[in-house]
Amino acid sequence: MVQQGSAEATELAQQREVAAGNELEHFIPFRKRAVITMCAEELPEQERESFREFATILASVLHHRFHARIEAIKDAYHVLDPPPDLKRIAEPAWQDRVRAQQALEEELVELAERANFTRVTEEELKRAFDEESLIKVRLEVDREDIDTAMFFRRGSFERERKVKSWMGLRRRTIAFRSYAKVIVYVTFRDPEHFADRDADDLPFTPGSTMVKLFENVPRHDIEMLFPNVRVGMRPIDKMMIGVPALISGIIVVVTKLIASLGVLLLLIAFWLGIRDEAVELDQATLVTIGAGLAAFGGYLVRQFNKFKNRKIQFMKALSENLYFRNLDNEIGVFHHLLDIAEEAEVKEAVLAYHFLRLAPGPITAEELDQRIEDWFAQRWNTRFDFEVRDGLRKLRELDLIDEHDGRVSALELDDAKRRLDERWDKVFDYNTVG
Repeated sequence: MVQQGSAEATELAQQREVAAGNELEHFIPFRKRAVITMCAEELPEQERESFREFATILASVLHHRFHARIEAIKDAYHVLDPPPDLKRIAEPAWQDRVRAQQALEEELVELAERANFTRVTEEELKRAFDEESLIKVRLEVDREDIDTAMFFRRGSFERERKVKSWMGLRRRTIAFRSYAKVIVYVTFRDPEHFADRDADDLPFTPGSTMVKLFENVPRHDIEMLFPNVRVGMRPIDKMMIGVPALISGIIVVVTKLIASLGVLLLLIAFWLGIRDEAVELDQATLVTIGAGLAAFGGYLVRQFNKFKNRKIQFMKALSENLYFRNLDNEIGVFHHLLDIAEEAEVKEAVLAYHFLRLAPGPITAEELDQRIEDWFAQRWNTRFDFEVRDGLRKLRELDLIDEHDGRVSALELDDAKRRLDERWDKVFDYNTVG
């Protein structure tokens, strides 16, 4: 028993190493309020409230910038896919739809980057199709029906699950990677592409755009998020249906159909002129033929129902996985993404300002990056790739830093708050009176 447990532990450790990978994400796995609190607690008691005030007005300024973006996104989405309870004042022209589609895709890519999402590559998608799914179904996607497909992921973490093996006689623990959040953006080809197919049989509308947000998606199962995914049969599933069907079919033929089969062959031979002697069809012969055909027909119906029920089970498993992982859809995804991106911007700006202010003098961007990453690794046991350029960009735009010869320093806290307050006062400057 000790040796068996040791072997399983070794196997699990190896799976963890394979699953973990070496990639560090830009995502900071703490809430905005938590980051502000973590930084404030590093300061002397008399500075903490002032620092929190700085973070509050900084967040307000950045929030106003994102508010303008969501209005632009809502305008573009209304052109492409208006909600059923809102009317258009005019039907958009084809050129308007093209511009709206392009604007939506550009916003999605930029917001995903600002929110520290990573674009899923074709190699990752191919690997997901090639590797065995955790939900034990074979998934198929017709990529020819899709015009544009973009996947973005964020928050990779390790999970464990007990799975059955050896026909359910043994259970073992496997380790795998899951993505905390996955965004799916898909546009389907125009109706002309589906001219030879019945539109009612399609699970989507030709020419439509679909945007969805999922959570806790296993890396091996990311292909199940395609909106036109179909359930197929794995070789083992075909064997589980085919082998029993073959055995029971042989039994039916031998026990029920063979007597009828002989009479039927003689009848066919007589009708084709191969046999000269006529076959006498008395009541007993007709009963034998009828019983044999009924038994064989019943066998075919049972096998078809088994196949259909098996496929229904697979579709149910897929639907349940998607249902419990779905977070948001369509325009709601952009609202969700904007909130995440805004929070990421605030966290990066607050951290960059805080560590510049604590530095003994002007430092380089590389030194700032290292200080922040080391602090999280040592103080909070968390590793990620801090977006130092992005953090400095926001502070530069808000005029909160001084730069000389490639070295950066932060304004004093009171000066930084005053500049942010002046910028906030000018957000709506409609007073034209001299």
